[in-house]
Amino acid sequence: MESGPLISIGLPIALFIIMIGIGLTLTGRDFHQVTVKPTGLIFGTLAQIILMPAAAFALAWLLELPPAMAVGLVIIAACPGGTTSNLFTLLAKGNVALSIVLTVSASLITIMTLPLITNFALKLYFGTQEEISLPLGKTVVMLSVIVLLPVAIGMIIKAFQPNLAARAEGIVSVFGGLVLAALVAGIVYGIRDRFVDLLIQAGPATIALNILGIGIGLLCTRVVGLGTRERLAVATELGIKNGTLGLMVTLTLLHSSDMSVPSAIYGVIMFPLGFLLAAYGRRLVRTVTPSESAGERSHPAEVG
Repeated sequence: MESGPLISIGLPIALFIIMIGIGLTLTGRDFHQVTVKPTGLIFGTLAQIILMPAAAFALAWLLELPPAMAVGLVIIAACPGGTTSNLFTLLAKGNVALSIVLTVSASLITIMTLPLITNFALKLYFGTQEEISLPLGKTVVMLSVIVLLPVAIGMIIKAFQPNLAARAEGIVSVFGGLVLAALVAGIVYGIRDRFVDLLIQAGPATIALNILGIGIGLLCTRVVGLGTRERLAVATELGIKNGTLGLMVTLTLLHSSDMSVPSAIYGVIMFPLGFLLAAYGRRLVRTVTPSESAGERSHPAEVG
């Protein structure tokens, strides 16, 4: 899984298609609703690009992870939420509009922050003994092409062909899930001789990172005064990551199966924990007052 056209060409193309799916869910109304009360957008974005990587560094230190595992954990922590986070937000009865815009805003900012955070982690854990680095210029260009362009394409389709966008959105979501499943299966097969040891090393850290993300989303957002549905949206964005992007960075740019293990494991464990969060969110929303519910309700009919 460290090289070959399936990874170097197929993975970026697959991610391009998945990012079109995000664009298919976006309208101007989404941005307007969230920017009227930007607290959720600001906190959620900062939490994704600052608090989650910081949590990963702390976990790597506490658990004394090997260098490759530590870098891989930081990479998945620095990745934004993915299209699946929007679906889980809907299931949890959270603010779907906020979830969508958080996915896009963090994805755009990640174009610059992910290479910087990754190179810092590589230097911290590998030092100068090994010549390993993420090429900044190449990475920024690649992330721009597979994030900015497809999101714009998806929004254009949504604007001019809303019916087509509604049908394609579900297909793209399923495609994204299949791609992630295929990548995880391929990684497990490629490192099958060492998988159990790597799972023991990375499993507790990835589970802890996921729980920390959800906890930050639920607790810290309450401190800053966000409503119940907004808190659920932020918690879901921090817990449900774009695992495909993490795999692309570790496999396509860093050519390391070991570093890809945290992204692969995270891509698996985030689903059962996501369903638990959705069940908790549905129960939590039942306690919301009618006025609060009306003020926070998004337009789920547009999300599919």
